[in-house]
Amino acid sequence: MCLAVPGRVVGIEERDGTPMARVDFGGVVKDVCLAYLPEIEVGDYAIVHVGFAIQRLDEESALATLRLFEHIGALDEEFGDAWARAAAEAERAPEEENR
Repeated sequence: MCLAVPGRVVGIEERDGTPMARVDFGGVVKDVCLAYLPEIEVGDYAIVHVGFAIQRLDEESALATLRLFEHIGALDEEFGDAWARAAAEAERAPEEENR
């Protein structure tokens, strides 16, 4: 699953003519393209989908959404350790086949 997740812009720079940001998603910081929101500023919140900031969001809505995503486990699924998840799923697969 690929969610559109709100995050807080913590830094902005230009890379090869493209506006880029470091965005904090509740403790996980990722590089995000700002091509669709070049006017966004450090401290603003944005909804990010597949590495692109697609919409500015107010802080209250962003934090409420992050709390909800965390509550349902969506943030771990989106940003968690993919290798650890794959290993855990591989361990469960033989158990499920034996049922």
